[in-house]
Amino acid sequence: MRRFVPRTVRARATAAAGTVLAAALALAGAGLLAAVHADLVASAASATRQQAESVAQLAVQGRLVPVLHPAHGTDFLQVVDARGTVLAASPNLAGRPALATARRTGSHTTDDVDPLYDHHRQRLAAVTADTPDGPVTVYAGASLRAADEAMDITQAGLAVACPLLLLTGVVVTWKVTGQALRPVEAIRAEVDAITGQDLHRRVPEPGTADEIARLAATMNAMLDRLEASGRRQRQFIADASHELRSPLAVLRTQLEVADTHPDPAVRAELVHGALADTDRLQNLATDLLLLARLDAGGTDDRPRHRIDLTDLVATTVLARPSGPHRRTTDLAPGVTVDGIPLWLGRLLTNLLDNADRHAATTVHVRLGTDPARGLALLDVEDDGPGIPPADRERVFERFTRLDDARSRDHGGTGLGLSIARDIARHHHGTLAVTPTPTGARLTATIPLTAAD
Repeated sequence: MRRFVPRTVRARATAAAGTVLAAALALAGAGLLAAVHADLVASAASATRQQAESVAQLAVQGRLVPVLHPAHGTDFLQVVDARGTVLAASPNLAGRPALATARRTGSHTTDDVDPLYDHHRQRLAAVTADTPDGPVTVYAGASLRAADEAMDITQAGLAVACPLLLLTGVVVTWKVTGQALRPVEAIRAEVDAITGQDLHRRVPEPGTADEIARLAATMNAMLDRLEASGRRQRQFIADASHELRSPLAVLRTQLEVADTHPDPAVRAELVHGALADTDRLQNLATDLLLLARLDAGGTDDRPRHRIDLTDLVATTVLARPSGPHRRTTDLAPGVTVDGIPLWLGRLLTNLLDNADRHAATTVHVRLGTDPARGLALLDVEDDGPGIPPADRERVFERFTRLDDARSRDHGGTGLGLSIARDIARHHHGTLAVTPTPTGARLTATIPLTAAD
């Protein structure tokens, strides 16, 4: 049976439309035939009933004549007494026996009575009346020839019209469906031709405001994202290669010199420098792996918990080794968020690392809330040279260093703020540079936990 099931959307739509149209035409045809038949039979029944009642009234009044003349809509008349004797009849029934031996009143269609020998059904109305000479039955009948002929004509018309209508509906559906699906085929062909090397290509968008146009727009938006993602990935690989090349070259040089230098003191100093570069390489590799995981949505599969952000910030600040800068805090109590403690701790650590590298004397950490927006606000501010307005977004780009030489001297990889922003976004928050008169302030927002 599966071989007979249409495989394409166009064929299935056409088959479904044809089936529905055929069923509708069949029901409409049957209803039309029933309506025509009922109307013609009702007209014949009304005419014969009125004629029979008129003749019965004449019989009651004693004015019955032997020859009766049918009115319009009636083909024959006959009056029969209780003994079955014909008392009066229309000329076409002269000399004919009684139409029925049993007394039956009412109006009905019969195939048994065919006084005119026209081989058509008859509509026969029978009315009884009490006359001065005794009860009589008046029969008035009409041939249903006109009804049968009308039914035959209607059936013949339907036999021709219905297939034509069905064929027209199927052809129109096939054409319209093909026209509607042509843009889909164009979209499919274009998507099939797009490879990783030509993500700049876009699918054609039809000039309509229907579902297919929205599909094309969605596909192009997806291609925009894929192209941007591919561009970021290529840039990331190029930047990572560049960042890894320098420390690896320095490390190799130091080890080669240490391997051949005869002075143990110089060799020890070179090995110490090599260990420092190894730490830098390790930190860089760790940051690269974390960024790759963040890009792939790696935090989504970790369970999220209700976190006392106040306690997390206080613990993280206190756990940091003392440095040349004074650290101060202003923490609102009882600030809770939903998130991953490890990543939120990493976000704060990266902000503190950045502030420590650029502060002159003081790093200030502030935690508050914005109840109107349902956000926790975490500020890390330093009193360093600050961030120029033109660079307030660029600092979040990967491998960006505003002071490249000093960042390298202090072990910065150029990934800390980029990682911090990605972590904030994974927690449905933001990270941005907040304007301040002196120094630099970075503000992270995290949605507050709803109260139980």
